Amino acid sequence: MPKSKVRKKTDYTINTANRTPVKVTAGPSGVVYKTFMFGFMLVGLAWLLVYYLAASGYDSAFGKDGQFLHWMNTLGQWNLLIGFSLGVIGLLMTMGWR
Repeated sequence: MPKSKVRKKTDYTINTANRTPVKVTAGPSGVVYKTFMFGFMLVGLAWLLVYYLAASGYDSAFGKDGQFLHWMNTLGQWNLLIGFSLGVIGLLMTMGWR
């Protein structure tokens, strides 16, 4: 049986011109950025806690049947969207934190 031809493969070399390191000149994030970032996360957590504890519609220290936070109780399940959205905004801001 005849032997097949052996093809020579070309060596793969990495182009070093595209792999030059770039120095980042941006400094650390400011205090205001960090304050807003952590603020969004904490306000989102606080919103969810207040919704579950005070505006749930049960007899509590804040008034009978959630009267103290009636406006929050009327939002219903939208409170979950608001609370989680605030927390996610804070978490997304961590990607820009230096």
